[in-house]
Amino acid sequence: MDARVVGVDVGSVSLGRFAWAAVDAPLPALVGQGTDPEAAVRALTAALVSGRPAALALEAPMSVPVPDADRADAWQALGRARGGEGNRPWSAGAGAGVLATGLAQAAWMLARLALLAPGTAVTTQPDRWAAAHGPRLLLAEALVSGAGKPVPSAAGPHAADAEAAARALAERLQASAAPESDVRCAPHHPFNLLASAAMWAGLDLGRDELHLDVLVVRARPVPLRPDASRV
Repeated sequence: MDARVVGVDVGSVSLGRFAWAAVDAPLPALVGQGTDPEAAVRALTAALVSGRPAALALEAPMSVPVPDADRADAWQALGRARGGEGNRPWSAGAGAGVLATGLAQAAWMLARLALLAPGTAVTTQPDRWAAAHGPRLLLAEALVSGAGKPVPSAAGPHAADAEAAARALAERLQASAAPESDVRCAPHHPFNLLASAAMWAGLDLGRDELHLDVLVVRARPVPLRPDASRV
């Protein structure tokens, strides 16, 4: 897999809690990092306009479970954790807060990408991305956690999380063209927020993906090198 993967640590832009990092697979070598969404988009665009595939992983809940509306009592399951989240459900205080922030940031970045790389086809499904002549941009979710968090780093903990997200997705895609997700909405229906954001941004994406799970990769923070070049 010769692709660029950009990881984003979602957080307040005004408070300096947003960070991104880009790695180029198959190494994966760190090729850039930064603290603003525009630079993250340009790191993706640089790969796409050169004809290479790319992937974007955001550290925020990007799909939520919706109980079956055919059952009158299904409302009792609203807000429950997704399978694989453990004691950190998407609907808890921290998860719900970063979901709202991440959704707005994802929508802006994807709308910006639609302007810089018009005609780009995107998907949230790894098998479609890996297929011949498939969409060239994959959208995914990352979970970054661990006992040592935040990891001391010259670039700061947010940059460390962003790099961890990028590396986790790159390694998962390198290992399999159809990787298993670490988190699933089942037995409930997935509401794919990344697909919604991509459609809102005017990107080419299959409408059925609104009802499909997002690939979620679990990662641990890693130290960053202070000399990484910016893309």
